[in-house]
Amino acid sequence: MPARAKEGACLEALVRMALPLFQSAERQCPRAGPGRPPEFPDWMLATLIMVAVLAKRKSKSAQYRYLSAHREELLRWLGRTQWPGRTTYFDRYRRVSRILSPAIRLQGQVALRAKVAEATAVAVDKSLIAARGPVGHPRPRYGENKRQGVDRDGGWGYSDHDGWVYGYGYEVVVTATPGSMVFPLLVSADAGNRSEGISFGEKIAQLPEMTRYVLADRGYDKNAYGDGIEYDGKGHRTGRHFLCPPIHRHVPLRHGRHRRCRSRQATYDRRQRRIAFYHSRRGHRLYSRRSRTVEPFNDWFKGLFELDQRVWHRGLDNNRTQILAAVFGYQLLVRWNYRHHRRNGQIKWILDTL
Repeated sequence: MPARAKEGACLEALVRMALPLFQSAERQCPRAGPGRPPEFPDWMLATLIMVAVLAKRKSKSAQYRYLSAHREELLRWLGRTQWPGRTTYFDRYRRVSRILSPAIRLQGQVALRAKVAEATAVAVDKSLIAARGPVGHPRPRYGENKRQGVDRDGGWGYSDHDGWVYGYGYEVVVTATPGSMVFPLLVSADAGNRSEGISFGEKIAQLPEMTRYVLADRGYDKNAYGDGIEYDGKGHRTGRHFLCPPIHRHVPLRHGRHRRCRSRQATYDRRQRRIAFYHSRRGHRLYSRRSRTVEPFNDWFKGLFELDQRVWHRGLDNNRTQILAAVFGYQLLVRWNYRHHRRNGQIKWILDTL
């Protein structure tokens, strides 16, 4: 077995692996609007934030102190000569998430090309994390959420695993192919009350071309999702299947002039075919991969970055940046582990040596 990396050497390797991805993500999402370009590019701030998150510095003040203590080596790795001030770091922290999400998608594509994981089947799930401080009232009236300490950016969300949680949530798409490593490909973070019926729609077009099966829980049972995955814009089959436990919908039988129009009948027929495939022996065998991939991933990820109790910050923008930076760091650790001929996802020891 290869020797473990020395402290600092592994961190430098991770930074050098991350730089081209952040720079490419920034080129895909250029800044728009009046004013001159910022003195410190977003890819630089994203790299610094990722390093601080990997070091598990939970407040922005602690992160900045840690980064400043390693200023010389970080500037050398980044190829820069100027260092952002404390105010710049705090202000830009909230806005760096705009390039973290495409960077995660790009790194997923790199991992698939390098055969780190296979994406013939993917699974999607939403996980909730409690907010800091007291919880908000589920139906705020008369200033109930204005009491001291409530994080107003949070929201109430429900899951079978956690029950009702006031805070934030992230939605992740991971590989679920048998014999493949579980690897996150697409991630978004938002308030806990944002529905899966809204957040997953934008990820359908970003699914890998090799994907043939998409596994989701009943919260994603939506005809628009099934049709968007299984059919293209011209109504032709894509070769993909959407496996999701159906929610029973009472559809009365219609006769004569009350029968469905052609478009509604076509939607109904497609839904019935999806339900039949899900209830087939093959469908159940494929769907069983979800409980062995994305659900354990949420436990691994939140335990690794100490998110199993509550989020690190207050405010949606701060927590979105931190969660996305943690997922990007998780991807990097898995890729670095794979480069050193370890075909598993046991990466905690790498994080402990940073």
